[in-house]
Amino acid sequence: MIRLAPTLLTLLLIAGCNDDTAEQKEFIDRVQASATPYIEPIPEMMSFEHFQYQASDLRSPFVAPQPEVIESRLVQIKNCLHPDPERLRDPLEKYPLDNLIMKGIIATEVTTWALIKAADQGLYRIREGQYMGLYHGEVVGVHSDRIELMELIPDGTGCWKERLTTVEMPEAEEMGASE
Repeated sequence: MIRLAPTLLTLLLIAGCNDDTAEQKEFIDRVQASATPYIEPIPEMMSFEHFQYQASDLRSPFVAPQPEVIESRLVQIKNCLHPDPERLRDPLEKYPLDNLIMKGIIATEVTTWALIKAADQGLYRIREGQYMGLYHGEVVGVHSDRIELMELIPDGTGCWKERLTTVEMPEAEEMGASE
């Protein structure tokens, strides 16, 4: 009898698992029938048009230009205004004029110095003949309320044009508010 007990127990367990699953099958069929997924249509492929390179008679960008082409360009550039590349740069030339504030002047019998506060919070003095700003601005006049600069602006053709610019001292109330 003891030998028969495990076999009977196994038969009872198998018989309990053989329940009617018709309801579950019916539910699955209803869900699958109602849930039809929407699949977007495949977009039409654009037609590819082959590009035909027509500039075969022009200079290749992957080959160094001929020396005579370079020399003719240099001759054109030599005949126009440009900044001196050998000139030593002044400390205030690394700041745009918007970041430089005139704080006052110091005048002697010989020269007049303007006091400039830069973006690094340093106070610099500058006089006529020195440079400031990003566009090679040479100081051509120091006055009690402003500094006049002659800047060199690139014109896009390799030449430079002169432009007169002023850096004005802010009004007294503006200076107090910014400190």
